[in-house]
Formats: sequence, C-alpha cells, structure tokens
Amino acid sequence: MTRLSMIRPGPLLGQFITYALFAVLLGVFANGPAWAPVPPDKAQILLTLIHAGKPAGECRERSAEEMAKLAPNMRRLKVCPRQRVSLLVEMEIDGKPVYREWLKPAGLSGDFPSHAYRRFAVDPGSHRITIRLRDSARAEGFDHEAAAETILVPRQNFAIDFRAAVGGFTFN
Repeated sequence: MTRLSMIRPGPLLGQFITYALFAVLLGVFANGPAWAPVPPDKAQILLTLIHAGKPAGECRERSAEEMAKLAPNMRRLKVCPRQRVSLLVEMEIDGKPVYREWLKPAGLSGDFPSHAYRRFAVDPGSHRITIRLRDSARAEGFDHEAAAETILVPRQNFAIDFRAAVGGFTFN
C-alpha cells in the first residue's frame, strides 16, 4: 500500500469545511458592522491627562538619633512622602460645566500620576472651552487654567492635553 492510498477523505472534508466556515466568518466581519467613534452630525472634544500632583506632605529632616538607627546605605537626611495629592479637573464648554472629577494618584502608595481620558460629543460650530486643574494641596482655586475658542466641523476631533513641561494645557 502506498502512502497516498492511506489518506481517508473524511478528515480532509471536515478540515476543508472548517477552513471554509472560518473564511466566510472572516469575510463577513471584515466588511461587517460599521463603527464610528463620533456620530456623523457631531464633533468630539478629547481630554487626555497624565500628571502627578505635588507631594501630599512636606519634606522633613531626620534627627541624629534617627540617622544612627539606619543602615549606612539608608541614611538620607531629607525624607519626603511618596504619596501625591489627588487632582481636581474641571471643564466648561460655552460656560456650561461638563466635567468635574477628583483623580486619585495611581500606584499602591499613591505615588504614580493620575490619569484621565474623556470624550465629549458636541454640536459643530463655535465653542469656548475652559479647563482648570488643581495639582496641589490648596483648599480653593486652581494651579493651572486655560481657555480656547475653536470652530468645529462635523466628525472633527479636538484634543486637550496637559503637559507640565510646556507650561500647561495644549489645544490641538
């Protein structure tokens, strides 16, 4: 008996049917449900923020007794808390408040940056956007504030980002 005569048609037919079904499903979903992140008659404002607030407490100096108790490689005179303050973010569109949230710092010790990613669908046209951020332990007011006027067209994405290195909020 040759090797070719040992092949049974049943498993080959089953494999062919499985591959054909997979190809049909792939074709259906490749051309399938259309998804649009923004409705066709709206524009979108995106707020992205990754920022670490100020330390939650003041730095202090260790006493001579504290320093003596520590191993030589752990002796740092100045000790600062790891935890960061929560950020307060507020946003207004055309004078109406649309977003206000306290963003807690990430990480087990609360020492990583806070994150925000929000989308707002708006009608096309002229808009005045005001955004504020408090990243310190102050009780009132804001540390950063910016405003922009823009004209949006349908399906346009308008991004607002915060970058401390460039001075605050950027509008794109």
